Amino acid sequence: MDNLLSEGLELMVFGMGFVFVFLTLLVFVTGLMSKIVTKYAPAPEIKPAKKRATAAGSASVSAPAANNDELVAVISAAVHKFRSN
Repeated sequence: MDNLLSEGLELMVFGMGFVFVFLTLLVFVTGLMSKIVTKYAPAPEIKPAKKRATAAGSASVSAPAANNDELVAVISAAVHKFRSN
């Protein structure tokens, strides 16, 4: 019985050690890959959005509200159909 327990503890230590070494290696390799990618592939340029006129801005606010009402209705119907089955 004592031999079986010591073998189990030995296997646990080796397994946990292997996982620890693998995860440590994974962290370092991921960091190295990140540095390589940022060096050779620069970040894409983000262009600032153009400002819209106030009249166009107020018109665009009401359009999504109508889409939200329709979306709520569709989702409600889908939930009702799902629960009825």
